[in-house]
Amino acid sequence: MALAGLLAFEPGLKIPEGFVVPKGWPRPVFDFRKTKVTEAGFILGRTLFNDPLLSKDNTISCASCHLNFTAFTHADHALSHGIYGLKGTRNSIALFNLAWSKSFMWDGRVERLEEQPLNPITNPVEMADSMPNVLAKLNSAGRYRQMFYNVFRDSVITQRLLLKALVEYTVMLESYNSKYDSVRRGEPGVAYTTTELNGYKLFQQHCNACHTEPLFTNNDFRNNGLPIDTALKDYGRIAITGQAGDERAFKVPSLRNIAVSAPYMHDGRFPRLKDVIEFYTSGIEHSATLATELNEPINLSPADKKDLVAFLNTLTDKVFLYDVRFRGQ
Repeated sequence: MALAGLLAFEPGLKIPEGFVVPKGWPRPVFDFRKTKVTEAGFILGRTLFNDPLLSKDNTISCASCHLNFTAFTHADHALSHGIYGLKGTRNSIALFNLAWSKSFMWDGRVERLEEQPLNPITNPVEMADSMPNVLAKLNSAGRYRQMFYNVFRDSVITQRLLLKALVEYTVMLESYNSKYDSVRRGEPGVAYTTTELNGYKLFQQHCNACHTEPLFTNNDFRNNGLPIDTALKDYGRIAITGQAGDERAFKVPSLRNIAVSAPYMHDGRFPRLKDVIEFYTSGIEHSATLATELNEPINLSPADKKDLVAFLNTLTDKVFLYDVRFRGQ
């Protein structure tokens, strides 16, 4: 899918080569006029993303918690792990289609993709480094000085150039080639099974208000009725905004690639998709800030639950998951 897959936007948007805006998708939020993505910049960003040099003890990279074959999240534990085996307080979010995101992190504390890496790099239980120390390490590495010069014509590595390089990689992480997408595009020989089709109808009836097609998120924040973990005591977005209405509200994640990105929820408490569906049918905790979309009970038969899982499986994009361009080199 090349130019035929792009929407016609106003002059000056300048979508970079290799970036696709599928037909029927909204306009990207990310401003490509301010960030020119080049092949050399993409490779530099990918190299940095996979380099543990960005952590205090040189053991943790961005890719440690964001693995390409699990849609750029971790897969073997509920909460993110950082240096010295320290455990964080949240499950890592899958990374893809970031050009359409209005904010980042579970609580939306970051509003620009260019600034997002500052959080894990400096978080004391993640990479636990400081930007001055990271820059000193990078500037002492001749390989990086040469790579930065090749991309930016400047061999002095600054925070601005480091973050710019990382975004040239992460903004290109696109997922739009699942079975769902093939059916949506009307590709020959691709159709839902009876089970998947019924699951799709159930999804549209019960889930689409928040996990809105085609991105499968409305890029908003909701209290989905998840009981508070008494150990973590995480009340979500209210810690950022101070607004009472944001208590227990977390970012609505995209459901693309959901079948491969377990565990689920901001604290990773559910290991299986059927556990998530069971929660929405019988485990929602009602409170003053509960999402209005969840005020009415969701009634699903055992067969319906299986059909819904079958549809969610059609959102897996193997083209994206196994794209060699995104792998660490």
